[in-house]
Amino acid sequence: MLLTGKNIAPTNNTPEVILEPEGTIIFKGRSMHKNASEFYEETEEWIDNYLHNPAEMTRVEIYLEYFNSASSLIISSMLRRISSVQLMDKKFIINWYYEEDDDDILAQGENISQALNIPFNFIMTTES
Repeated sequence: MLLTGKNIAPTNNTPEVILEPEGTIIFKGRSMHKNASEFYEETEEWIDNYLHNPAEMTRVEIYLEYFNSASSLIISSMLRRISSVQLMDKKFIINWYYEEDDDDILAQGENISQALNIPFNFIMTTES
């Protein structure tokens, strides 16, 4: 099956999600959907298909300004699955962006990185 890219438009409660078979996965915005598992179902399915034949380098870009605990669990699960590309001798990088004054988002990223034992690049931005 040939995997195609997928873009999910953002709403007030859900992030923009960009999935590119060349190895780029982007989450941007707010993730506070009442039913996070329903919202991320399509993304999780795409990632599972992607992992059958991942790119040499998988790059995950996370620009979340807010996310609830249900989203945190699902995003953590997806990141854990994506990190399995290293078992196929592929590389991956996770860039976690946070605004200069947003210690909460930084701390949440650090907690996820630690819990998964996966190194993240923490990148401070000055814009939202």
